[in-house]
Amino acid sequence: MKPSQINVLIACEESQVECLAFRERGFRAFSCDLQPCSGHHPEYHVTGDCMQLLHDDLRFKTDDGRSHHVAHWHLVIAHPSCTYLSMVSASCSKGGIMNDPERMAKGLSARDFFMSFFDVPADYIAIENPVPLHIFNLPRPTTMIQPYHYGAPWSKRTCLWLVNLPPLLPTIYNPKHRSWVHCTRGGKKRSKSFPQIAKAMADQWGDYILTDITNKRNNRK
Repeated sequence: MKPSQINVLIACEESQVECLAFRERGFRAFSCDLQPCSGHHPEYHVTGDCMQLLHDDLRFKTDDGRSHHVAHWHLVIAHPSCTYLSMVSASCSKGGIMNDPERMAKGLSARDFFMSFFDVPADYIAIENPVPLHIFNLPRPTTMIQPYHYGAPWSKRTCLWLVNLPPLLPTIYNPKHRSWVHCTRGGKKRSKSFPQIAKAMADQWGDYILTDITNKRNNRK
């Protein structure tokens, strides 16, 4: 099986960092977000509801106006908003109770959206988020990674929830790293993917999926 036969959707990604990493490996990857892309490749981006793209619209148009058809999504990597779920919201909670009812309601809505990615029709699923608040009772993450384990000069503890995928293995340890959260301003910039991690995903998960699908096909013969 060739990489160009593997359909990949990076959900809730406007930066296109991960989308382009998979494209560089030859995979048929698309990004989708409510915001237009900032990665300068509208031919790979869909501005709209990723759930509609996953469940209903297997025929869709990218932002450059071209039509596409996907028979099946093989891999989905999702980055649901962490604004109301992450430990950044810890100052709004005390004793396991959210002090702000409106923020609590938004957190519960964000939790439902997060959990919906476990049910998307894809063979392989990865969901990425920072360390979540315990009050929302998210499942235990499969693994946690740090950007500096992949050569980036930053620390930002990131959780990965994986379905039918192996944990990412470290590639290059960078001993000189600083806190990404403390050195950046604005949630949009802080939430952007690291190119080094994106490359590891495309390399490791891309190879794993190609091998896994090939082995399954051979076993059916």
